[in-house]
Amino acid sequence: MDELLLRSLTPDVLGILVRRGADFAAAEDAVQDALVEAVRVWPADPPRDPKGWLVTVAWRRFLDATRADAARRRREERVDEEPSPGPAPSVDDTLHLYFLCAHPSLTPSSAVALTLRAVGGLTTRQIARAYLVPEATMAQRISRAKRTVSDVRFDRPGDVATVLRVLYLVFNEGYSGDVDLAAEAIRLTRHLAAAIDHPEVAGLLALMLLHHARRAARTAPDGGLVPLAEQDRSRWDTAAIAEGVAILQAALARDRLGEYQAQAAVAALHADAPTAAETDWVQIVEWYDELVELTDSPVVRLNRAVAVGEADGPRAGLAELAELDDSLPRRTAVAAYLHERDGDPATAARLYAEAARKAPNLAERDHLTRQAARLNSRCPTKRPSPGPPSAS
Repeated sequence: MDELLLRSLTPDVLGILVRRGADFAAAEDAVQDALVEAVRVWPADPPRDPKGWLVTVAWRRFLDATRADAARRRREERVDEEPSPGPAPSVDDTLHLYFLCAHPSLTPSSAVALTLRAVGGLTTRQIARAYLVPEATMAQRISRAKRTVSDVRFDRPGDVATVLRVLYLVFNEGYSGDVDLAAEAIRLTRHLAAAIDHPEVAGLLALMLLHHARRAARTAPDGGLVPLAEQDRSRWDTAAIAEGVAILQAALARDRLGEYQAQAAVAALHADAPTAAETDWVQIVEWYDELVELTDSPVVRLNRAVAVGEADGPRAGLAELAELDDSLPRRTAVAAYLHERDGDPATAARLYAEAARKAPNLAERDHLTRQAARLNSRCPTKRPSPGPPSAS
C-alpha cells in the first residue's frame, strides 16, 4: 500500500467532487471514506487507475450520504446520476484547496488541521497524534473548520501569503506522534510549488529544505539540543542543502524579494560555512536588514541582534538587544549568550537560569539549565561557547 500516493491524490479527488456540486464538508468526508476503503482493498486488488478509483468510490459515498439525509433531499434532486467509471479529469484544483483551507475566517490552528486533512490526506487520528491532543478534540476542530468554509465560493482568488503561513506553521511543529510534520510540510509545499509559479512559494520550500537538512545534527544521543555552532556538519544533508540553494537562487533571480526568500538566504549562508567560525555574519546582518524592512518583526530584530553580536562583537549585539522589549520570547537567552561572550559569566549564568524558566518546551529548558550550571560550576577548564541560542 502506497500511503504517499493516496495522500498525493487527495486534493485532486476532493476538487473533482466539489466541481461536481458537492459542498466542501460533504466532499471531504466522502474522500476520507474512499481513502479508508482504499487502504482495505488495494493491497489485495490494486486498481489500474488509482485516481479514477478514488473518485468513483468517493462520489458513491457522497451520493449515499446525500440520499440518506432527509434534510438534503432538495439538493439530492439536483445531483446527477453517478458518472460511468473511467479516467478521472486532469483539472488540478490543488491551488483552490490550499486557499480554501487557509481561509482568513479560520484560526491558524483550524487552518493547519484542515490543510493536513483535506490537502495532506492525513486522518483525524494522525493529526491528533501529531498535535498531542485527543482525537475527539481534533475532530471537532476539523468539523468546525469545514462548516466555516462550506459556503465559500470555490473560484475566488486566494491569499498566497496566508497559505504560506499555514504551511510554515505545519513545518515548525516538526515531529511528534506517528506523522513527521516537517516532512509533510515540505511535501505539501512542493505540491503547491508545482501548482503556482510564485517566488515566495519557492522561497519557503528552499527555507524548509535548508532547515530540515540540519535535522539529524540538532539533537545529541541523550535527546539534548545541539546549537548550530556545535553541530557536526558532516551529518547535514548535503543533497537537501544543494536543492534548497538552487531553488533559492532561481527565486532571487526574479527580483521579487519576500520574507521567506530572505530567511532562506540566511539559512543558506549558515549551510555554506564549512565551520561555525567561517560563517559570513556580515552578510547575514545584511539579510536581516532586508527582513526588518519587509516585516518589522520583533523576532527578526532579535535574530539580527545575535548576528550583529557575531559580526561586530557582543557589546554591539547587546546594544541592539537593549532596544527590544524584555517580554520578547528568547530575548533573555540571547542576552545570556551575549553576556557570556562579553566575559561576564555571572550575569550570563543568572540570565540562562531565568531563560530556562521561560522556555517554551522541555528540550530548550534543559539546554538552558545546563548552560547556567556550566557557568555556575566555575570549572577552571572552560568549555566552548554554546552558540547563539536562536540558531539551530
